[in-house]
This record gives sequence, C-alpha cells and structure tokens, in this order.
Amino acid sequence: MPVLAGAAAGFSLTPWGLPPLLWLALVPLWSFGPRQAALWGGSAVLVSHGWLLWLHPLTWLGVPAPLSLPLVVLILLICSGLGAALVALWSCLLLVLDGRRWQTALLAAALWALAEPWLATSPLFWVGLAVAPLPHDRPLAGLAALGGGGLVTLVQLLLSWLLARRQWGALLALLLLGHGLGAAALALAAADGSGGAPLEVLAVQPAQATRRKFEAASQLQLQGLLQRARRRAAALTPSPLLLLPEGTLPLEDRPAGAPAVDLLAGGFRRQGEAERSSVLWLPAGAEAPRAWVDKHRLVPLGEWVPLADRIPWGGLSAVGGLQPGPADRRLPLPLPAGDAAVAICYELADGRALARAVADGAGWLLAVANLDPYPPMLQHQFLNLGRLRAIETGRWLLSVANTGPTAVVDPTGRVVQQLPSGSTQLGLLQLRGRRPLSGYDRWGEVPLLLLTAAAGVLVVRQAR
Repeated sequence: MPVLAGAAAGFSLTPWGLPPLLWLALVPLWSFGPRQAALWGGSAVLVSHGWLLWLHPLTWLGVPAPLSLPLVVLILLICSGLGAALVALWSCLLLVLDGRRWQTALLAAALWALAEPWLATSPLFWVGLAVAPLPHDRPLAGLAALGGGGLVTLVQLLLSWLLARRQWGALLALLLLGHGLGAAALALAAADGSGGAPLEVLAVQPAQATRRKFEAASQLQLQGLLQRARRRAAALTPSPLLLLPEGTLPLEDRPAGAPAVDLLAGGFRRQGEAERSSVLWLPAGAEAPRAWVDKHRLVPLGEWVPLADRIPWGGLSAVGGLQPGPADRRLPLPLPAGDAAVAICYELADGRALARAVADGAGWLLAVANLDPYPPMLQHQFLNLGRLRAIETGRWLLSVANTGPTAVVDPTGRVVQQLPSGSTQLGLLQLRGRRPLSGYDRWGEVPLLLLTAAAGVLVVRQAR
C-alpha cells in the first residue's frame, strides 16, 4: 500500500498533471507510521525522477561500461532515500502531535509547504507537490500568484486530509475557495496588459547530443546553425534578439566576428581562475559580453564536485568543475521588455530567487537549459515549472533549451508559443515585459510563515 500510494503521487508529478490522483495518494500518508511514510516518499521520488536513468551510458565520461548503469541507479536511489527520510520525519511529527486533529494537520501541511521552497535553494531538489495542478488545473495553480508554490502545496495537503477524515462539507468549501481565489488571481494577471512594446526573439534550438557536443563535427554543425540564425535575424526589420540555450558558446573558439544583432546566449566565461556557466549579453557589434548572470545553483556531481581541488575528477558532466556565481538572478538589459530574471537549468526550481529578481525590477523571466540526454518526461516537468514560475511572479516566461522545451508562457501559465521538441529549430517568439508585482513578489513566504506560527500556537493550546 505505501509503495503504490507513493508511486501514484510520483506519477501525478510527471508530465500529465493529475492533481486528484495526488490528493488520493496523500490520503493514506496521514495515517502512516515513519516506516510506511518512508516507503511512500521513496516510491514517489523513484517515479517522478525516473528520468535520471537516461544518464546511462556514462562511458563517454570515462566511466567503465560495467559500472555505468549501477552508478546511475545509485544516484536515483540516493535521491529516493533522501525523499524517504524527509517524509518519514514529517510522519514522526504527525505521530507525536496526533495528525487526526485539524490544528496538527494545518501545522504539518504548512511546514511541508515551507519546506519545498526552502529545499529548492539547496542542491538536491527538483520538483514538489506544487507543480501537480499543471497543466490541467490552472485555477488551482493560480494560488501561486498569492503565496507561491508553497500555498498550492498547502491547499492540496489540506484537501487530502479532509478526504482522509471524510469531512465533505469542508472539502467542498476548500475546493471552491482555492479554485476561486486562484482563478481571480489569473484573471487579474490577464486583465493587466501593461508592458509596452513586445520583445521579438529568434530562438535557436540546436538539438545537439551532449555526448557528442564537443566533437569537431558537432562544433562545425553548431557554427553553421549560428551563422544561419545571424543572417536570418539580420534580414528582419527590426532585427529580433538572437537567443541561444545553456552552454552553447564555449569558453574558447567562439564564433568569429561581432554579431550584427543583439545576442543573449548561454555559454561559459572565466572569472579569475574559476570557470562559470552563464547567460551572456552581447549587443550588436560587441565581440565580448557586456553583461551576464552566472549560474548559482550547480548540479551536484554534474557541475559541482565535493573536494574538486583534491580529487582529480570533473564529475558526471562534460563541463564539470564549474564554480557558482552570485545568487542575484537579475540581468540588466536595454530591451523593450526590460531586465530579465534568469534561471539556468534546474535553477528554475527556485521560485523565490526569481521573485526577488522581479521585485528588484525584472520585467520578464528567461529559462535556459540543455536537458539532453533526458527524455521528454523531464522536458514536460521543466515546462510545468516554468508555468508555475510565470504565475508566481506575474511575468511572461521564455524558455529556450537545447532539445526543448523552447516556448513562451504568459503570466497566467498558458503556453502561447512552442517549437517542436527534439529537433533543430529556429523560431520567432514574442513576449512582453510587465511592471505590476504579484502578491508572491511582494511578500514571498511571509504569509505561510505567519500561518505556520498561528498553527503552532493552536497546537500548543490544544495540547494544554
């Protein structure tokens, strides 16, 4: 039972977005002991993060063939074990405080809701309960505009508790209230059309296999694609911004000659002795970047290796051994849409960092990624996270990735343009900058913190 319920929860977090399935899968968790809860959490992570298995084979990184699959499975099991431990700790709280009481349920749900955005600032977190309503239940996801993904998580946990206690009247009331507030927040975002002139973008989706990316033939093919994109952008009036995904421009051997159009590109740069993955701004005519945002949240073992200065190993990536940049995600740009709030790869999981950049003046969101060799399952999760970030911040989001998704999402979480994934594409996309701040931009997790404190007081009073 715990394994099946956890697997169902994990399935609801994969591309299909099945929130009722998640609520049902959460129902038995309220009565599980720590061991059963650990099985639930481990199974949920195994299913929702199954795309990690596509890391195999690792032979191109020098890992012996017999060790490749066991190593990849071990990575997935470590992630699963961490998820199991966290859910088991949450279950211990329910056991001590009596999860049958509504005060305890409120406190436990609020703590889980706070844990997700907090974990998203750490290296080992990707997707949580907040993304489950997308793409099919945008009204419920609309709550993120008021209190972030944490508020969406809170409501879903409370719905499952009411299901477990068979409190049908309160369940119906919470369903109506949650969907009503979320729908109102989305309607407000849709009604506000501020932002001035649109930003025209020519997005490049190379669809290059990471395992062969640095081979001479692949680099020649990429150079030809970039030259073709430059010519196409220069032929249009006015010329659109040329946009390249994560890791496209190498540290050395960059395309010769200054681009005739504005270029915003994922690439690499050197800061002293440190190499960093960045988004680089090169205005028309510039041969060197004029502004940049460095990747702050590095992938464990892929880009960041513990004791890298002592262990001669670059990690499970062709670009291993990178150093993190500053936490600020705002990239100043002289564009019609204004400054951008930038997420590089799985930084998209950290909604609070993007909301801070928006509160500081960013007018739109930019997500760049590689996502090869992973399957479409991860691409869909990435796009759903992008939808959630757009709703949270009330901003248009532009995603550009090596193999996809390359898409534009409006402030209500609706995908308005998308290029076919898995193939080489050049696509004209359009978005707008916005100035109004959402509730989450203004207050972050403060409402959740206040609710958690109030629930804690209620639990203490009930215990007395």
